[in-house]
Amino acid sequence: MSKEAKNNYSATLQLPRTSFSMRANLLQAEPRHQERWAGLDLYQRTRKIAHPRGRYILHDGPPYANGPIHMGHLLNKILKDLVVRSRIMAGYDVEFIPGWDCHGLPIEHMVAKELGNQVHELGTMGVRKKCQDYAWRFVQLQSQQMERLGTLADYKNPYLTMDPAYEAAVLEAFAVLVSEGLVYRDVKPVHWSIANQTALAEAELEYYEREDTSIYVLFEILDKAALPAALGAPVDSSVTLMIWTTTPWTLPANRAVAVAPDAEYSLYSYQRGSVRYYTIVAEELASHIFRLPPTPCSCWLGDNVDVERMGSVRGSELAASGATYRHPFIDYEGRIVVADYVTLEDGTGLVHTAPGHGAEDYFTGIREGIEIYCPVLGDGTFDDSVPEWLRGVDVWTANELIVERLRQSGHLFHAEAYRHSYPHDWRSKTPTIFRATEQWFIAVDRDFGEDRVSLRQRALQATRHEIAFFPEWGKSRLEGMLEARPDWCISRQRAWGLPIPAFMDEEG
Repeated sequence: MSKEAKNNYSATLQLPRTSFSMRANLLQAEPRHQERWAGLDLYQRTRKIAHPRGRYILHDGPPYANGPIHMGHLLNKILKDLVVRSRIMAGYDVEFIPGWDCHGLPIEHMVAKELGNQVHELGTMGVRKKCQDYAWRFVQLQSQQMERLGTLADYKNPYLTMDPAYEAAVLEAFAVLVSEGLVYRDVKPVHWSIANQTALAEAELEYYEREDTSIYVLFEILDKAALPAALGAPVDSSVTLMIWTTTPWTLPANRAVAVAPDAEYSLYSYQRGSVRYYTIVAEELASHIFRLPPTPCSCWLGDNVDVERMGSVRGSELAASGATYRHPFIDYEGRIVVADYVTLEDGTGLVHTAPGHGAEDYFTGIREGIEIYCPVLGDGTFDDSVPEWLRGVDVWTANELIVERLRQSGHLFHAEAYRHSYPHDWRSKTPTIFRATEQWFIAVDRDFGEDRVSLRQRALQATRHEIAFFPEWGKSRLEGMLEARPDWCISRQRAWGLPIPAFMDEEG
């Protein structure tokens, strides 16, 4: 037997026969498949056959029209296509309309990168036209790419957020909210992107680990006689409040110190060099504070220092005393207030309060009638209302300057590196700040309608009783988000978006 005959076993096997090629030849085959599917108009044909089980609608969460599709798009669209096709085969009339989000910062950000310095010469209308052209270009590209994946949808009639009909529907919904008194304008601290100089909503944030400098700062009490006698404050020595913050750059905007109403606050005496100092901290945190290790930029000397507790009072008594303090480097006198959000988990139990730079601080300022002061401009630099050595300085550089200023003046007790999760602009990946600016908001806790139920309560009601979640844990996650979300900031300081139709009268 020849060697060729000996090794030719194919003729001896009972294998099924097929006309399929052994090679995929996708470069040649794919265009033919696409042409055949287009000729058959597959999606519309599925809508015309009998559907014994009725309609099935899958809403498509729209991708941004700002680039070619990537692996995330691929996974998203194919998983949805599995649902669409399986429902069709199960006898449903499936209406699946793809959509694209064509407005907003992601598209304007990319246009600005493409245009460079030219973007400043175009003006608002010119930028909008460029953004519209850019969005349409990628709607067409992504549509073609998604069709090439073999997905089944009504690609001839997508929904686009920049379509006039879609914009009109949004404005109609907005008009209803206005008529119900839920839309208002106010100066509030919001998440602010320095890189893109615009307000951001919670959904536009990403959280990354970041290292900042945390500092323990001494604020000198101006009128010691006003302090409760139980503290045992000395007559002939100065007394300070010790605050803790991880954002030294917000100190220029300090307007109060907040304490927990039911916590115990004690006056402690400690020696540094030949001088004895007196400071007030939460009693529960004192053992940690006076064991802090010395660092190069601290004024605290660390272990083996004589510390003595003088006396204590509750936070509510400390605030009620009316005692005021002097800001360490600003010409300002602040007071002590109570706040339920003050915890004893870390820090000193005395919270530096800047109503122009924090949501909780803002509400404290409103309640106490304290100025909502924000000296930081849109580009992240300080304005002319701060001391000269800070004017024009960006907030991140200001951190170092402020820490050194406090060290030199003797108001810095301790400073150390602090690693924490910090909000970043999801587009530029740069850290955001809280900054008080005039913005438009939708109130989520105001009652409206015949049943007088707020937007938050309506959303929670639907989440708890009207929606089925797969997997079930998604329910508690969404519930937690809805319970904690503040009023919705809907305005942006950008050109490409749906304008807010607001008209001012002569009184503004």
